[in-house]
Amino acid sequence: MKSIVYKVILAISFCITLIFAVFYSRYFHEGNYIYDLPELEPPSVGASEDAPWLELFDGVSLKGWKVKIKGESLGNDRRETFRVENKNLSIDYENYDTWEDSFGHLFYSIPYSHYILKLEYRFIGEQLADARKMRWAWRNSGVMVHAQSPDQMALNQDFPVSIEVQLLGASESEARSTGNLCTPGTHVRINNRLITQHCINSSSYSFLGDQWVELELEVRGNNMIRHFINGGLVMQYSSPELDTWSYASRKTDQYISGNKNLGDGYIAIQSESHPVQFRNIKLLPLL
Repeated sequence: MKSIVYKVILAISFCITLIFAVFYSRYFHEGNYIYDLPELEPPSVGASEDAPWLELFDGVSLKGWKVKIKGESLGNDRRETFRVENKNLSIDYENYDTWEDSFGHLFYSIPYSHYILKLEYRFIGEQLADARKMRWAWRNSGVMVHAQSPDQMALNQDFPVSIEVQLLGASESEARSTGNLCTPGTHVRINNRLITQHCINSSSYSFLGDQWVELELEVRGNNMIRHFINGGLVMQYSSPELDTWSYASRKTDQYISGNKNLGDGYIAIQSESHPVQFRNIKLLPLL
């Protein structure tokens, strides 16, 4: 009898170890995927003076944007997390008593596929005190592209299925890149290799304090996506697709329709417990 129990325990332990190893290698194992990046100017440099840029943020209101905060219905932002201050789109937590995993996203109302997106951002102030246990969220925000529609998100869903351009600030004692890549419910390819690791650092410098940093994205449907920081290419990848292991991805209309390739979607700005500001948000559609 003891021998049977021992074998059962051994088999269960083996299965748990195998499952952990698979998930670790698939999502958490860190590797250096940034190979030799070409020396490219940001695509906006070649745009004509009369290019039809669209101002996504007018500096006085959140017209054209819709908020989704975890635990709240679509369009409800009772603590005014997203607001306009001094012509900046600000993410603020002064009305928060507790964090309670209130991850938020502000979605632009129109989905896009091929475009250039330009904006500036800066981190200000201090992280919400109740959220400081999330050390990774200090000076952490993001811009989501190819995101699922906000009305498809579950009430308590943390992040939309999307490609996240992760924005980070750094302290004087650390090297912390920005313009990184994170993939909630998605995967991409780098140098034709499928990348399942959740977050991948870019080749950017670190940025201290509350200085403004310029982000430019070149998004070409299901082909190439490039991140430029202050005019320099820091990340590129291709072939974004749904992660078929992800529960959130499997609930999207796109997955249900049988198409796992991501070629378009919504743009969203993220709130993750540290105050941050955005300005000069504009988009140039590409043919």
